[in-house]
Amino acid sequence: MANIVIVGTQWGDEGKGKVVDLLAEFADLVVRFQGGNNAGHTMVVEGKQFISHLIPSGILQNKICLLGNGMVVDPAVLIEEIDYLKSNGIEVGPDNLKISERAHIIMPYHKEIDHARERLKGDKKIGTTGRGIGPSYEDKATRRGIRFVELLDPEVFREKLNSILEEKNFYLEEYLSSNPLDLEDIINQYNEYAKRLSPHVTNISVVINNAIKSGRQVLFEGAQGTHLDIDHGTYPYVTSSNTIAGNACGGAGIGPKEITGVIGIVKAYTTRVGEGPFPAELSDKTGNTIQKKGAEFGATTGRKRRCGWLDTVILRNAVRLNGLTGIAITKLDVLGGLESLKICTGYEYKGKILQDFPAGLNILSKCKPIYETVPGWSENISDIRAIEDLPQNARNYLNRIEELIETPIHLISLGPARDETIMVTNPFE
Repeated sequence: MANIVIVGTQWGDEGKGKVVDLLAEFADLVVRFQGGNNAGHTMVVEGKQFISHLIPSGILQNKICLLGNGMVVDPAVLIEEIDYLKSNGIEVGPDNLKISERAHIIMPYHKEIDHARERLKGDKKIGTTGRGIGPSYEDKATRRGIRFVELLDPEVFREKLNSILEEKNFYLEEYLSSNPLDLEDIINQYNEYAKRLSPHVTNISVVINNAIKSGRQVLFEGAQGTHLDIDHGTYPYVTSSNTIAGNACGGAGIGPKEITGVIGIVKAYTTRVGEGPFPAELSDKTGNTIQKKGAEFGATTGRKRRCGWLDTVILRNAVRLNGLTGIAITKLDVLGGLESLKICTGYEYKGKILQDFPAGLNILSKCKPIYETVPGWSENISDIRAIEDLPQNARNYLNRIEELIETPIHLISLGPARDETIMVTNPFE
């Protein structure tokens, strides 16, 4: 029996959706433990593309999918996603999609506040997706959030909303110069959401722990990436939750002893969406080539991703923070055709060599990458299905990554489709 956590090791967008979709075949339950619809997974199944923002990609394998208490959920987006999947022939019902009764709900004022704050910041904006994720987590931390368990009780919901909305409207009008929201409009709208989603709401901690006791296997998936973690990322250019593997326990309601492995998803190069320092960023022809060939646009925002060489400083940081037992390399095919590749092995700051990721952005923004250059390959590797069939230079590149971060490669993705994959080691076996 194995219970595996999947996390991103960089700044998100590493290809977690495909890896979760692949490994879900060997799991019985797939659990999302943090974040909201600021994340996006793109999967290609039998030539058809699916994009999900809340529901784990395991739904395509008809697995039991659970939204954990560590998430913040926009009911409108969730219902839209359920309907989208159903319209594409994917079964989605209370038996295979369950929502934690303790998960917090994104309200209309959360989104209004999110947009208005970014507007006021102008050039100093953080780069939020504007989905209300941060403001929802704020209310959770100040004990002013509304959970699904409150949403399902109309009297409790009205009482809580009424006590909160006066303050939110004052903030929206007087400080953010935005329009106020109407109490009855929100109540009517969210009561409809409650009717639609109530069959899905349950205590998922009990569901997961009962499944583990009965010998079933669980796959836990995080959103974003390690360096967007609220504590360990490039603060304040981060998301509003803990993205590292340890939060799989808190965000789903299980004990640490139940986790048997942690797989970190590593894009074969590095990308970042939004603002914040990026030491290995390429602002040249090579960066543009990688961006175009890799189709590097955010699945949620559509924003162009910043691209750079693989950075093993941040990867070593991710190995330590998550306790990685293995990694999955994605988009290796994108690097084909480049005469040589560079790997960032350290940072130079004021004449000193840094091997560990600095916390201060004033330091990080002045760090210069230290590169190691390795030969590239010209062959098309998309059709290769065994690691020994890869070009020697591609294998050398992979071997060097393993050496630098001292973590074995379990899986290699060579394209968006399920079968465009080399499975080196199955973490569920």
